[in-house]
Amino acid sequence: MKFNLNGIEKEYNGDENLSLLKYLRNIEGITSPKDGCSPQASCGACTVELNGKAVLSCVTPMKKVENGNILTIEGIGNYKQETFANAFVEKGGTQCGFCTPGIVMQSKVLLDNNPNPSTNEIRKALTPNLCRCTGYTKIIDSIQYVAGAFRENKEIPKPKQIGKVGKRQPKYDADKLTLGKAIFVDDMKFDGMLYAALKYSDYPRAIVKDIDFTNALNHNGVIKILTAKDIPGERNTGLIVNDWPMFIDIGEETRYVGDAIAIVIAETQEIAREAAKLISVDYEILESLTDMENALLPDAPKIHNNGNLLYETIIDRGDLTEARRNSDFISSGIYHTQMIEHAYMEPEAAIALAENDGITVYSQGQGVYEDRKQIAKVLNLPEEKVRVVLVPNCGGFGGKEDLSVQHHAALCSHIIQKPVKITLTRDESILMSPKRHPLRMKYEVGCNKEGKLTFLEADILGDTGAYASVGMKVLERAAGHSTGAYTIPNVKVKSKAVYTNNLPCGAMRGFGVNQVTFAIESCIDDLCEKGGFDRWQFRYDNAIKNGDETSTGQIIHQGAGVRETLIAVKDIFKDAKYAGIACGIKNTGIGNGMPDDGIVKIEIVSKDKVVLNHGWTEMGQGVNTMAVQFLTDETGIDPNIIEVKVDTSKEARSGMTTASRATSIIGNSIRETCKKLKEDLRTNTLEQLSGKTYTGQWICDWTTKPGADVKEVITHYSYSYATQVVLLNDNGEIEKVVAAHDAGKIINPTLFEGQIEGSVHMGLGYAISENVELENGVPKSTRLRKLGVLRAKETPDIEVIGVEVSDPNGPHGAKGVGEIGLVPTAAAVANAFYQYDKHRYYKLPIKKRVK
Repeated sequence: MKFNLNGIEKEYNGDENLSLLKYLRNIEGITSPKDGCSPQASCGACTVELNGKAVLSCVTPMKKVENGNILTIEGIGNYKQETFANAFVEKGGTQCGFCTPGIVMQSKVLLDNNPNPSTNEIRKALTPNLCRCTGYTKIIDSIQYVAGAFRENKEIPKPKQIGKVGKRQPKYDADKLTLGKAIFVDDMKFDGMLYAALKYSDYPRAIVKDIDFTNALNHNGVIKILTAKDIPGERNTGLIVNDWPMFIDIGEETRYVGDAIAIVIAETQEIAREAAKLISVDYEILESLTDMENALLPDAPKIHNNGNLLYETIIDRGDLTEARRNSDFISSGIYHTQMIEHAYMEPEAAIALAENDGITVYSQGQGVYEDRKQIAKVLNLPEEKVRVVLVPNCGGFGGKEDLSVQHHAALCSHIIQKPVKITLTRDESILMSPKRHPLRMKYEVGCNKEGKLTFLEADILGDTGAYASVGMKVLERAAGHSTGAYTIPNVKVKSKAVYTNNLPCGAMRGFGVNQVTFAIESCIDDLCEKGGFDRWQFRYDNAIKNGDETSTGQIIHQGAGVRETLIAVKDIFKDAKYAGIACGIKNTGIGNGMPDDGIVKIEIVSKDKVVLNHGWTEMGQGVNTMAVQFLTDETGIDPNIIEVKVDTSKEARSGMTTASRATSIIGNSIRETCKKLKEDLRTNTLEQLSGKTYTGQWICDWTTKPGADVKEVITHYSYSYATQVVLLNDNGEIEKVVAAHDAGKIINPTLFEGQIEGSVHMGLGYAISENVELENGVPKSTRLRKLGVLRAKETPDIEVIGVEVSDPNGPHGAKGVGEIGLVPTAAAVANAFYQYDKHRYYKLPIKKRVK
């Protein structure tokens, strides 16, 4: 068959049912169309133009392109490329960038047919395309900007590199991301590279009696099959508890349907997956334990040798009995939140290369130094023999903290001494990856007749699934934020993380705080109803201010910004007919007695190149951008010559990119590093300093462990604060969300707004549509479309109000931004619906109601 691709005549004589996406990526080497879900046709990242129409190339067979004209971003011409790139960079329409090329192609076709589309027409046109990062607001702004330029045949100038704190510095590499020129792990190839695929357990709980590899090994193109017996080092991995096996061996018990039994190495990805299906496993099927309440019963089967209780956090301060007796109004209820999927657009992938008597791994994980440590243990190698290079990923949201396939790729390459790539399908990703913890929260909250909170008692139970991941810390964080953004003098909280045979649950944006905020904010509204209190004033009167205590007993000495966020939305809330309101607090940094630290190394390569090495993961949030801003702001170095790298061979160590701490710590680390550099720049040029490396570190090592006998409780070194208002129309549909957020100091307004807008979008889905439903431990669906992620036409308007109450420990006073954005959202939605129908909601998700 013949067709035209980007203006070039092509001839193809292969399989006519091969998808256009695979043809473009694997045969032509065009990687701007991304594979986010193929062949599900759910995400739109693979969008290209065929005969003037936008099509999903993952479900377009080659037989449909005969005599056709295909356009990818590479073929739309320099003017349109530059216009889209500059518009998306200036307006902030690109965050992680994985979905952006598909959105650009969808928009190009829209504007070809409708040069002046309305906002609603753009929203509708974007229906096939998902974005998990932006909340669509800045994407729509970008498309409208492009449309105006096209209509007037004008150029949009390339945004200038400003490099100062507080300015709208263009996102690092955003132009490349927009046009699909930035490389993700699955876009990478190496000479002689092989491919691997995993064989998963067929049952949540079963004993593996035997494994037959005969048919798989006889499959043409299979190189080798590895199992638990091939691991030279430690078989179990884990961020806190080493309880997650790489493979389940014969005679051992599976704990969930994402457990790996074996891995096939083959000449192609397709062959590896076909062969994995041919592996036959003989099981003794056991009854799965999927109810977290039942998992704590004395006669429940033990999922792990130490039992099913992973961890318990207890907070007990004040006199609860007396406080309850003196309370005039009490609200109580049992609140339930659901399991949800991170739904990052880029599925998990890793490439490993055996070299220099060791291994190099290209990882999209959220902590390359943690990856290195665990991979070294698996391979029984010293850490210096393991190099992990970060390839910026398409969204993590906590879901890429645990090892996914990095260690599997490393093992394969280590054994056969050739490059090996592993990429999960969307179905495999949903089956294997950790989720957000479902929580059951029994809450009782009291206040007196003056409207002052008197006590809180909470019993929190969280399903951490088959493996620990960071479940103990999620439930610890839930307890530590159980009183919300309020100061309550008497508190008693029990919070437990429980093992089951369900999918593992780990870190996800908000980290247990979203869940308890839904409970406490619902109780606050209920108390206002019972006592006849004004909902805004009640919150203002009880909000944490400087000198007040959090749930753990930590005194906030400086930086409390709840009241300022409440003031920012007061008029909007008061003037609304149907409005829900909720406040939020979220820690910055891990704390709880664990150090928060980071090292930065600045290499002066030449007068035209400075390399900034750090250990944090760029995943769309803009940590690399803010690193450039901090460095330029400190030294005056031209931001155009700064290159940012994350590579463990540089030993610029940091912890996991989590707890909204990357900007805070990297900013402080850069300021420390620049002290000597600034001194040298006073008397030397960059050229004179060429070859020098400057190293600095910032560390917070003064937080206290839960329950420790200390003079002063310091749970975290910083907190951020928010108030959100959800507005309904006369039909009870969500019309708008107003989000006022205290960021301490807004380092980059564009990135700040984008983070909050994306967080609110995620919080809305959490409130009204998203859910991973399991049946006996098995997902009812592994289709991305079935997860309930809101599309552009389902997303209401989002208005972000920036508030700045300086933090004493943040660089320039900055606080964390990445997670607080969705902490109050679901609660505000539930409270808004109550104002409309007078029904109190105790379970998420609430039936979807969006204008």
